[in-house]
Amino acid sequence: MEKNTKTTETTKKSRYSDEELQEFKEIILIKLEKATRDLKLLTEAFTNSDSADISDTSPTFKILEEGYQVLSKEENSRLAARQQKFITNLENALIRIENKSYGVCRVTGKLIPKERLRSVPHATLSIDAKLKQV
Repeated sequence: MEKNTKTTETTKKSRYSDEELQEFKEIILIKLEKATRDLKLLTEAFTNSDSADISDTSPTFKILEEGYQVLSKEENSRLAARQQKFITNLENALIRIENKSYGVCRVTGKLIPKERLRSVPHATLSIDAKLKQV
């Protein structure tokens, strides 16, 4: 009987408690700090023209090195854009925590399981809703 009561409580629960929201906020803030540091490193990597170059070596090697630098900068730029999107999603999750709407699936309206939110704290979809998207 206790199991049914717990299932009913979970089904009826429309939002996470303030204590639970605080736990998620701490997880998000840690991830946000790391993501911001990573973005800074990526941005510096593709904007830094101050690197040691090979100006005194064979022209063939210089052409190869310049081609590699362009590809590397493009890749770093893509990674930085992806990281910026991740940061924006984390910031949006913090807003949802403040609004007390965090953890509610935007498709089903049900609570997203804590395990999912701990691993993907910016999630806005339950696993069921995510699978139906594919």
